[in-house]
Amino acid sequence: MPGENLSRDEARERAALLSVDGYDISLDLRSAVGADTSDGPRTFRSVTTIRFRCAEPGATSFADLIAPEVTAVSLNGRDLDPSEVFDGSRIALEDLAAENELVVDAQCAYSRTGEGLHRFVDPEDGEVYLYTQYEPADSRRVFANFEQPDLKAPFRFEVRAPEGWTVWSNGAGRLADGVWRFSETKPISTYITCVVAGPYHYVTDTYTRAFDDGTTLEVPLGAMCRKGLAPHFDADDVFLVTKQGLDFFHDHFDYPYPFGKYDQAFVPEYNLGAMENPGLVTFREEYIFRGKVTRASYEARANVILHEMAHMWFGDLVTMEWWDDLWLKESFADFMGTFANVGATRFTDAWITFANRRKAWAYRADQLPSTHPITADIRDLQDAKLNFDGITYAKGASVLKQLVAYVGQDAFLEGARRYFKRHAYGNTRLGDLLAVLGETSGRDMAAWARSWLQTAGVNSLTPQVLLDAEGRVAELAVLQEAAESHPELRPHRVAVGLYRKNGEALERYARVEADVDGPRTVVAELAGAGAPDLVLVNDDDLTYCKTRFDETSLAALRAGLGSITDPLARALCWSALWNMTRDALLPARDFIDLVLRFAAKETDIGVLQMLHAWAESAAVHYTAPERRAVAGRLLAEGAARELRAAEPGSEHQLAWARFYARAAESPSDFEQLTGLLDGTVTLPGLDVDQELRWAFLDALAAHDVVGEKELAAELARDDTASGKRHQVRCLAARPQAAVKAQAWAQVVESDELSNALVEATIAGFERASQRELTAPYTPKYFAAIERVWAERSIQIGMLVVSGLFPSLQESQETLDATDAWLDAHQDAAPALRRLVVEARDDLARALRGQACDAGAEE
Repeated sequence: MPGENLSRDEARERAALLSVDGYDISLDLRSAVGADTSDGPRTFRSVTTIRFRCAEPGATSFADLIAPEVTAVSLNGRDLDPSEVFDGSRIALEDLAAENELVVDAQCAYSRTGEGLHRFVDPEDGEVYLYTQYEPADSRRVFANFEQPDLKAPFRFEVRAPEGWTVWSNGAGRLADGVWRFSETKPISTYITCVVAGPYHYVTDTYTRAFDDGTTLEVPLGAMCRKGLAPHFDADDVFLVTKQGLDFFHDHFDYPYPFGKYDQAFVPEYNLGAMENPGLVTFREEYIFRGKVTRASYEARANVILHEMAHMWFGDLVTMEWWDDLWLKESFADFMGTFANVGATRFTDAWITFANRRKAWAYRADQLPSTHPITADIRDLQDAKLNFDGITYAKGASVLKQLVAYVGQDAFLEGARRYFKRHAYGNTRLGDLLAVLGETSGRDMAAWARSWLQTAGVNSLTPQVLLDAEGRVAELAVLQEAAESHPELRPHRVAVGLYRKNGEALERYARVEADVDGPRTVVAELAGAGAPDLVLVNDDDLTYCKTRFDETSLAALRAGLGSITDPLARALCWSALWNMTRDALLPARDFIDLVLRFAAKETDIGVLQMLHAWAESAAVHYTAPERRAVAGRLLAEGAARELRAAEPGSEHQLAWARFYARAAESPSDFEQLTGLLDGTVTLPGLDVDQELRWAFLDALAAHDVVGEKELAAELARDDTASGKRHQVRCLAARPQAAVKAQAWAQVVESDELSNALVEATIAGFERASQRELTAPYTPKYFAAIERVWAERSIQIGMLVVSGLFPSLQESQETLDATDAWLDAHQDAAPALRRLVVEARDDLARALRGQACDAGAEE
């Protein structure tokens, strides 16, 4: 990673000096197949021609390229010595003219880490598949360029590929004389150019839209995956959501889809959920489901499809100037993904998932020491890589939801329409968006931005209820608090809901919207209402805050959380209780008890699956050590009970089966799982398909019930890329010292594994039932991470530093060891330190939670 960074100041200097007229890029990918006889990395030829202007003739600048070898460099017809101008990541450009042409002929390396041009060999049939992934700055691993978002330009690609392959790029392509040539793109940033190549299974459709002015837009649609996944590929559903989304955004944005075709590629070993390359969106292939999944999985996929589609406008058509304003694309896409899911698809309850799952990511990120304003201070590319986080995505989306409540949906959407038309194919900063929103809403957007976009931290809102002599509400106030580290009290537009028992149900009988500002706000409209059993201060989830409860409300939840009739209100209460557990205000045992008593009544499958994850985390991280065995036993017994009680064949049955596998801990549990695997035990309606088999085997391997022989046999049964990842994870999960030593060496001491197999090995390495076995790796971790960060790609560095942190060694000694490393490495890369600081904070939070649980009364 050294020498590959780019600072914001360097980018600004280059943008002031240069403007780019266009790129012509020629790639020869025929080397992707066949034996590799070279000693170094497998490479491909990349020839790039860049036409650009310089505002100060005679000046010096540089182009970006990361490649094992540069064969030739020509600037304005003058041949340059590659050994003199290329340092491994930059090409020095001196004595620039007013108009310039740079030609770079290089040997670039195929990637095995999902950065640049990734090469994947399918173990099922030996076929080779390629795809690119660049964000934030990896297109320079494929072609020479000016790698920053504000130097937009049109791109023309041509690609030579092995015979029988198909190649796709951002523009429409055609094959002639053995070369794939693609139409020139609109002006776009380097990081959203894309190439996908290989023997992909490809399905087509067409989207047609007639506009009021009499014009018609026709968009060719395509969807692709590996041939091995074709039997599982439900392309019809992908196209359905795609068409619904295009209709929705055309209805609301008043700007026709601007990039011609719309291909969607589901690719192997992908680091992200998806990437919004215009005309050729890439997704992780796990969104093609090999077995039965719940509705929540289909909803999540639809949300990602719509999120990436929103980027065609927010991010691709109009792009942030630098990564400081990453929120201008990611926050909007995250909000629009759910907004469109609710408004255009069958997933009309998607705001429940957003409130329960997406915002949990934001709340965690916003309480870390590394929290930052939504408009962040991004000094360089390493900062940018780490800023694709819960603040930029989920908090930003939550704040936009608050903004819609603040200015009104019509004003918000009209602002978006003006923003697109005013800045099409350009780059923007915060002020550009605020200007149009101020115009359409008449609100003081600068004050709103100062509170919501330019400060960090999350507020807590707690109801305070005073009753009169008749038992009615004399005064209801909302108390607002903030952490000492981030004391900003923000203006919140909230709905306050009052709930009370009606027979067996807990129902809302009063609701008022109010502006909460300052430490205490009286909601006068609720005076005189009947006494509530429950007060929900962020009903309908209009604002971004942590919701707290008064004692009466908390008692009502303990007695009847599952009887709340509104599913969104239930989800908000669950989220609030989980935040209280993480904040050491509610003992982990109490949260687990609530899950065991009420989770089975949860109708929303996404909420149920989130509760399973939270209960597992509560037992592993927040339960007092002396009570872990009890907590684990209660979860396993509860999961087994609900699995048997679930409706046969339902998605709830599937969710409980998966949770039971993760919670299993006793010989009887393992006997049950083994029986389900070999068919000697059956449950009506439960289809133990291949993916569920691997879930059961993971638990059995981690508890030494199955070993290498059984896992090899299962891989023979499922000899696919997915099967290989599952097997690698299960192998690393086995509870033997030699297994852990081998896994550690494969990940930390070697770079032989691909990114997907590194991730799978790490997932298997540390298990809650194996704390003593992995304890010796704590000092090894701190001894290794700086070297790993320096020697490996940033993606692998992030996987190792975050994934192998000794989070299960929850003791003051581990906390002290972390502090000692931070004290001794003040000059380490800021991005590396950030990851360690975040892991330390999670550890300290877990210790506080354990202390809370230990002090709770039985």
